[in-house]
Amino acid sequence: MKRVLLYLKSILNEEDKIVVAISGGPDSMCLLHLLCELKEELKLKIVVAHVNHKLRSESEEEALFVKEVCKTEDLIYEYMEIKEYNDDNLESDARIKRYDFFNKIVLKYHARYLMTAHHGDDLMETILMRLTRGSSLKGYSGFKKEYNCKEYTIIRPLITETKKEIEEYMQKNNLKYYIDQSNFSLKYTRNRYRMEALPFFKKEDPLVHHKFLKFSEELIMANNYINNEIKKIIPKISDEKGIRIDELLKLDHFLIKRIIEYTLSKIYIDDLFLINDKHTNLIIACLKSKKSNNKCNLPNNYEAIKSYNYFKIEKINKEESYEYILEDKIILPNKMVIKKVEKKDGISNNIIRLNSQDLSLPLKVRTRRNGDKMEVKNLGGKKKIKDIYIDEKIPLEKRKTIPIVTDNNNTILWLPGVKKSKFDVESNRIYDIILSYEEE
Repeated sequence: MKRVLLYLKSILNEEDKIVVAISGGPDSMCLLHLLCELKEELKLKIVVAHVNHKLRSESEEEALFVKEVCKTEDLIYEYMEIKEYNDDNLESDARIKRYDFFNKIVLKYHARYLMTAHHGDDLMETILMRLTRGSSLKGYSGFKKEYNCKEYTIIRPLITETKKEIEEYMQKNNLKYYIDQSNFSLKYTRNRYRMEALPFFKKEDPLVHHKFLKFSEELIMANNYINNEIKKIIPKISDEKGIRIDELLKLDHFLIKRIIEYTLSKIYIDDLFLINDKHTNLIIACLKSKKSNNKCNLPNNYEAIKSYNYFKIEKINKEESYEYILEDKIILPNKMVIKKVEKKDGISNNIIRLNSQDLSLPLKVRTRRNGDKMEVKNLGGKKKIKDIYIDEKIPLEKRKTIPIVTDNNNTILWLPGVKKSKFDVESNRIYDIILSYEEE
């Protein structure tokens, strides 16, 4: 571990504050021991961040063990339990919660570094898994030894070491640690790579992990160069609405893929392992489709949206249905207001005049429902709301926010800001209700 100690000495200053993620396993306990070796010499302030995932019976015992080590070594101990998980993707949800916790602790202590115990074998597993599954250039590179965040740097000091070297160090120094028995189950993909694929590579070359590290560093450099070029292209083909599809699709296929991958990387950041080549190709197919409005689902409740000539990626917001009785004023979820007014000039779609004799009161404001139709003013017969939105070129994501005004019989009177029904009364006729749609 001399190599790791030399590296740590090269990056650490006296009285540095460090947050180190400790599980209680051999890797993290090895890292903690190395930091403690330098603690007195460099007057380091070490904060141990431990996450109890509550997934194994040993979790409580491990948490107590880490706490006792901190007490013995005079380290600060920070603890968090994860009590609930998103069933859709437990691994991703655990990672997000874990790193949210680490981030809070780093900021709490104004630490310079967050250190994790990822080692060379972890890097090999990650690269091999992504090569097998398919990923992006950034994904194929695995993870960096040093990753700069806004206010601190994530450091992985053990990336040059193998699991075997770590275990030998722990044994030589008679250090205690806990073993997660689930690491030996072949039902988990990563375990199969660790137990079945890595031994083959190590037999061919015992120092193969250094070759993987070199491969990773080369890809990171290539990715950085390409991203710098992509950053020059994106402003030329986009505006506040998103990326202009016609201009994107004029580019070489390699650049199209790289721009999409770059866009995804800005959203998924450390969860980029959830994205692979399948998603990139799915997005390209979505953009090339003849549909004016199209979308495809992505991991972690995101969706790629094609809205006429624009492309963007957004979080999926579950539509919450509502229905209000309109008395005087309603503030809507989209921060707009529908209200009754005494007088309002103009004939825009943000104003409607009604005669209560033609309607069944009270008036209501609700969300859109399947099969909704409206008799559009100056147009014979009923028309589907969906078709009205298409004709008016209303972007797909905006359609969810448009309220619908009805009478008590559920007759649709108005799509505020979009279209009025035949019940709209001309300003020179008899009416006793004026509704206005405006910002709050």
